[in-house]
Amino acid sequence: MNLNAARKALLAALAILLAGALSCGADSVAPPTGVFGGVGIEQHLGAFVPLDARFTLEDGTTAALRDLVHMPTVLALVYYRCPNACDYLLTGMAGVLADVEAAPGKDYQVITISIDPRETTVDALKSKKIGLESIEAPFPAEDWRFLTGDEKDIKAVADAVGFRYVKDGDEYDHPLGLIILSPQGKIVRYMTGTDFLPVDLKMSFLEASTGTVGPTIAKVLRFCLSYDPQKHGYVFNMLKVTGIVTLAFAAGFLLYLVLSGRRRRAARRV
Repeated sequence: MNLNAARKALLAALAILLAGALSCGADSVAPPTGVFGGVGIEQHLGAFVPLDARFTLEDGTTAALRDLVHMPTVLALVYYRCPNACDYLLTGMAGVLADVEAAPGKDYQVITISIDPRETTVDALKSKKIGLESIEAPFPAEDWRFLTGDEKDIKAVADAVGFRYVKDGDEYDHPLGLIILSPQGKIVRYMTGTDFLPVDLKMSFLEASTGTVGPTIAKVLRFCLSYDPQKHGYVFNMLKVTGIVTLAFAAGFLLYLVLSGRRRRAARRV
């Protein structure tokens, strides 16, 4: 086999390895987001929520967001009389909070805002009771607030975080997900869906505490690790990491062949 044929074969092998590596890393990529039919999440990473927006807390007091957001914050936009999806989101989040290696009130807090301006503190208190009971572990009531407000302030927050919803009769069509805020109210991460992992939440709190935007540490972690549902945790993915190392060596060898070939051609011209 001549040198050109060897290079072509190596390029083909490299392409196969690259495709395999990308497919192995596919589970490290967040679910796709977007707006379809006016409903969805348009990510505004690095933007800030309107801290002047005022809401009514479940206890009847009112406060601006700047008075509430003072640590890494999990923000959930729902409506309390939602017939199903919102309950899945809140109970899904509550189900992992007890397993997160972080202290509520110190490392993070949770704020839920109703997108329905017709809802009241009665609805908020009912949802709060269900949410706290779903954690199945002691959780400070003051560190998970349930807010209601007028349409202007609700829309201001929803627009700032890219949360697009549509009113459909007495109900709302809306996306599902969590927004992680820094203590200054900066949007640092989105977590879509209703199924969350404790390690994801913990790392999002670490990122939020420093104002780091985007899934940085968690993205690297997920690339090297895979979730084992039987062990309820991440395990080292030897196949994935080996593939990446092999890909790096193959790329280096290909570069060596190209450069050495150029040097030999240059030497023959002299």
